[in-house]
Amino acid sequence: MDPATTIDFATAARALTREARRQGLVAPSYRCPPRLVGVDRSIRRRPSAAAVVAVRVNGRPLAAVLADMIEGVVAANGLIAPHADRLRAELWTAMGAAFTVDRLASRAA
Repeated sequence: MDPATTIDFATAARALTREARRQGLVAPSYRCPPRLVGVDRSIRRRPSAAAVVAVRVNGRPLAAVLADMIEGVVAANGLIAPHADRLRAELWTAMGAAFTVDRLASRAA
């Protein structure tokens, strides 16, 4: 399994933000690493701003980082099944497309 990089994190953050907004949802902000020691993901909510999802990237598989980022969108919007399940599937599809395009572009450069 491929380890995640900060470039992967940035690519995923852009794609997830774009897809969340396209669906009329709140797009959280992303940062790495979390401020809390020993956690892989945290979410900070402020009344006057969008949620901030913090994810640990270093030393983790890309799939785990993407899963945490997708869950951040679900949590930031307070979604429950079945809407949450449909959104997860759509966001995973968006991740596949984003990483295919990104990898092809980096090979061409």
